Amino acid sequence: MMKRFTQTCAVLTVTLTLAHAAAATEQVTFMLDWLPAGDKAAVYLGVDKGLFEAEGIKVTIQSGRGSSDVVTKLATGSADMGTGGLAALLQAKAADAVPVKAVMSIYTLQPDAIFTTKDAGINSLKDLEGKTVATATFSSSNVSWPLLLKTNGVNPDAIKLLKVDPGALAPMLATGKVAATINWLTVAPAFAGPLTEVGKSFKALPWSGYGFDGYGLSVFASEKMLTSRPETVRKFLKAYAKATEMAIADPMAAAQALKAAVPEVSVDTAAEQWRASIPLMVNDISKKDGPGAFAPALLATTWKWVAEAQGLPLEKLNPETAVSRDYLK
Repeated sequence: MMKRFTQTCAVLTVTLTLAHAAAATEQVTFMLDWLPAGDKAAVYLGVDKGLFEAEGIKVTIQSGRGSSDVVTKLATGSADMGTGGLAALLQAKAADAVPVKAVMSIYTLQPDAIFTTKDAGINSLKDLEGKTVATATFSSSNVSWPLLLKTNGVNPDAIKLLKVDPGALAPMLATGKVAATINWLTVAPAFAGPLTEVGKSFKALPWSGYGFDGYGLSVFASEKMLTSRPETVRKFLKAYAKATEMAIADPMAAAQALKAAVPEVSVDTAAEQWRASIPLMVNDISKKDGPGAFAPALLATTWKWVAEAQGLPLEKLNPETAVSRDYLK
């Protein structure tokens, strides 16, 4: 009798343990706005260090094809959360009220920049007149480019813009086929090799230095996720924020975590890419408003740039409807 009772208790204990483990592990599909690279290393470090697991979350990381792709995949349920440029989300919300919201800011400075070489004689946007500039065909920067030029008194028609494959940008700049390229500052380390080989020095003109203010990369979540699993979103953001802090403190550890998951990446390049992204995250704005925050004034400025670039009236969208501040609490 006692033996049977003991066996029953043992079976019950195992059953309850398994049930608890199953309940404790939430699945989250997280989509990057682009291919894995050093600037995406934080989430990989979070997985490597068990930060998400400690919150009861198993993260599956997917690659996207730009911020608009992430918005679409979240809206259609192909992913739960992801990263993307806030401008892309505002644009999508204005067009079709997509069921996606931004829940945490990552870049409080816009990452867009002109890449050129020190011998090209380009010291301002005005110096690009009469020159040829290359940009990635599907870059989100292309939307704001004409408005940036007009705002700074530069005639967009005076600059020849070539839209090419992203992989062609560094070689075109190194060989002098173009005077400059449009890129995010986070990919600057990838230009060092091609330019060094031909004896040229790299130079960047950040758009934030020309009045292009606003939130850049942010964490998005589907409204389905926010409604059905709000506590999971909070736990995810807690772990993601901690992973970001750890990566800022130790870029090489972040790069090695990325390398462990994506063997084809270079650890040294990934570490440099992550270091290049740190000023976009840690700056006077983030120190004033706090990590992850969406301050109303800067949010409105972000939408103003999108609306004017798209030729939309400001009243087309209340940008506050595109964000939620409830999940960082």
